[in-house]
Amino acid sequence: MRAAPAAVLLAERARRTHRTAWSAVVVALTLVSLLLGTFALTVGATAFGHARVERYAAADAVVAADPTTRYRADLWGGGSETAETTLTERIGVPWQTVGLLRKVDGVRAAVPDSTFPVTVESAGGLALQGGSWEAARLAPYALRTGRAPGAADEVVVSPGPGVLPGDRVRLRAGGAARTFTVVGVADSRDAVHFTAGEARRLAGHPGTVDAIGLLAGPGVGTAELRARVRTALDRARVQDARAEVRAADDVTAPRVYTGDGRGAAEQLAAAPARSALLAMCGAVAGTVLLVSVLVIASLVAQALRQRAGELALLRAVGAAPRQLRAAVGREVLRVSVGPALFGAVASVPACFGLLGLLRSGGALPSGFEPATPAWLSAGVLLTAGLTVGIARLTAFLGCEPIARARPAAALGAAAAEPVKERPARRITGLVLLALGISAAGTATLQSGAVAAAAASAAALTMVVGCAVLGPWIARGASRVAAGPLRRFGGPAGRLAAAESATGARRLGAAITPVVLVTAFVLVQLAAGATLSRAGDEQAVAAMRADLAVTATGDGPAPGALDRLRGAPGVAAVNDVLRGTVILAGREAGSPVLERLPVLGVTPDDLSLTLAPGLVEGSFADLGPGTVSVGRDRARSMDLRPGDRVRLRFGDGAERSLRVAAVHERSLALGDFLFPRTELAAHLTAPRSTEVLIAATPGTDPAALRARLGERLATAPASPAAPAAGLAGVSLHLDPSPVRVVAEEQRAGEILGDVAVVAIGAFTVIAVLSTLTLIGVGRRPALRLLRLVGAGRAQLRGMLCAEAALVAVAGLVVGAGVAMVPLTAFSFATARTMPYLPPLQGLLIVGVVAVTAAAGTLLPARRALR
Repeated sequence: MRAAPAAVLLAERARRTHRTAWSAVVVALTLVSLLLGTFALTVGATAFGHARVERYAAADAVVAADPTTRYRADLWGGGSETAETTLTERIGVPWQTVGLLRKVDGVRAAVPDSTFPVTVESAGGLALQGGSWEAARLAPYALRTGRAPGAADEVVVSPGPGVLPGDRVRLRAGGAARTFTVVGVADSRDAVHFTAGEARRLAGHPGTVDAIGLLAGPGVGTAELRARVRTALDRARVQDARAEVRAADDVTAPRVYTGDGRGAAEQLAAAPARSALLAMCGAVAGTVLLVSVLVIASLVAQALRQRAGELALLRAVGAAPRQLRAAVGREVLRVSVGPALFGAVASVPACFGLLGLLRSGGALPSGFEPATPAWLSAGVLLTAGLTVGIARLTAFLGCEPIARARPAAALGAAAAEPVKERPARRITGLVLLALGISAAGTATLQSGAVAAAAASAAALTMVVGCAVLGPWIARGASRVAAGPLRRFGGPAGRLAAAESATGARRLGAAITPVVLVTAFVLVQLAAGATLSRAGDEQAVAAMRADLAVTATGDGPAPGALDRLRGAPGVAAVNDVLRGTVILAGREAGSPVLERLPVLGVTPDDLSLTLAPGLVEGSFADLGPGTVSVGRDRARSMDLRPGDRVRLRFGDGAERSLRVAAVHERSLALGDFLFPRTELAAHLTAPRSTEVLIAATPGTDPAALRARLGERLATAPASPAAPAAGLAGVSLHLDPSPVRVVAEEQRAGEILGDVAVVAIGAFTVIAVLSTLTLIGVGRRPALRLLRLVGAGRAQLRGMLCAEAALVAVAGLVVGAGVAMVPLTAFSFATARTMPYLPPLQGLLIVGVVAVTAAAGTLLPARRALR
């Protein structure tokens, strides 16, 4: 008989006969395709996404500074590579560029645009965005009522503040508050529009402009306009406002944005969020793929192992190896195609749900627009094909030992489990464990994202090693449990000990997914919990202030802080700024740029309001051109007081700073602590929105709050709240601890929770499916035990003991695997032991125990009747 017809016949009959066994595989394949498709679509939507075009929607092109910083380095093997990341602060373009662009042939209008924060004091401190009415034509924003502003004290507002033409509003912008007359209401959103001259003055940088919107003349296309503007800029050798201090590898010539790229000139937060989300989604997708391969391989191999006798019989009666391979391949293909396609289709709404979750959780800025074209949905067919391919490859490898066996020896080879496993398998498993431990050791020498990546790699490598060493782990667990089972378990315990000793492969297949889910969930949950707990503890320990001033929008006027410093009972006023820096370095020889959140503080008043925890040096030396470095970062970079460190600020400026001190509480206060004036020079809007106040000894903080409120306020808000202060400015007792937060932290938390729920649920179902497959295959053996006199209670006790053995062994091994990288990561980043909330630990144990019991007992119900 030819191979193809025989394979078709064998595959069809086997699929019908073993429908129950394949049902467990079907569920797992559906979930694999769903998870892979969801994360693949999310990665695609993020990769092709762009900043939303709002204020420049009517502009044909926009000229703005290049917001990307670059770092080129030579590779170990020769050649060079360039890393790049986006900046977080706006870089201006010289004002003279506006006149240059107005002279370009084909440019109908060149409109300068600069934005700045505005606080509406008459609306309770509402924070809006200020700009010129001239730039409103780039949107375009039309007037609903009223007219355009014609004088410096006239404004057009959006509908948000609820004012009408003729009303008077008090606005705080540029460090001062003034009363303006509303002359019009526009269809803009959360904005205040001034005259061009007043907007330029309030922006605070009259020599530069944030961006220049270009309107093309009649008959001039976008591509032609872009080429003419590019040529004009290059001929005039126009550079951005920070060109002299930017890094050597940066492009300092302004960029010309068209199409969807125009959004990058107005939405500064979109590009950093996109790059961070893309990196995290890619990491999660890689983890999902690896876990999927492990689970599908285990399930398909177990399904084929249940049929080893049948396949061996076919080989013994003359089936050729190619016929067995083709039959098993066709059978798996018919079983897997439907679930893979169903999971792929379901991944489309799942992707939209994940993006919505990221948006609602604040992980995606409002200005970022994920790309969701229809053709992107076709990409899930690739993940469906990958799912089918994984199943077919596993089936091919699973039937290979019987296919290669001689017909006369096939039945004997499948009759019992091998006493000895192949040495290559043991060597491979041990090597993987050694590599995982080595990666964990690497994590102890690093900090931040590098330590986290090394710990994650260590956990995954060790989980794969445990999967390879499954039979040996099962034999070890059986030997440890055999004594107590035989001594205290009665007949059921002796049966369980005997069954476990003779079924190492079966037991190993059941333990492996338990190890996987335990290790993965523990690493994901405990790593975040450890860092969060240590950071919170450091933040609480660092807080010394008695009161805090928080402000929205433009913040309080600079003179207001001076009045606070001179108030009786005030010992120190620390004006805290938040920003970011970029650190250039190498990983495995490749250049990397790491974005870090930092604080700027008032050095003279630091010790009374914040306690960073001095390790070396002196905070008294913290002045212009200096920085304090966190202990772990200093250790990884081999920095001491007096050394110099090269950093890039959020506006692209690169500085070589002298290390004045080394501080301890870097999880709370950041790896780099700057003098306020040093950081403020590199911020787009260095507003005083967070001020810490320390009272002199013996001063009542509540009474001090009332006095300071009177100094800040122009008038009390109400008799019940005499210390209310300026609109949008609040005074608080017992201020919240100061803690830096990385831009990608919220996205990481949401994606981490999604990964834990999705992969955790998937692997739990895999545990249940594996145990179900094992239970279905053991039904004949259980019936035989019933025939030779074993009672239902004894068999049920034996199964419960085996379920307990699987759960305990999986939990212990999984916890051991997780503890190695977790300990290294916790020591490297927080110098503490790993921490997991007790409730989460109990939930993991409970879910594993219930799953093991259900997967062991439910398939055996028929055999126990």
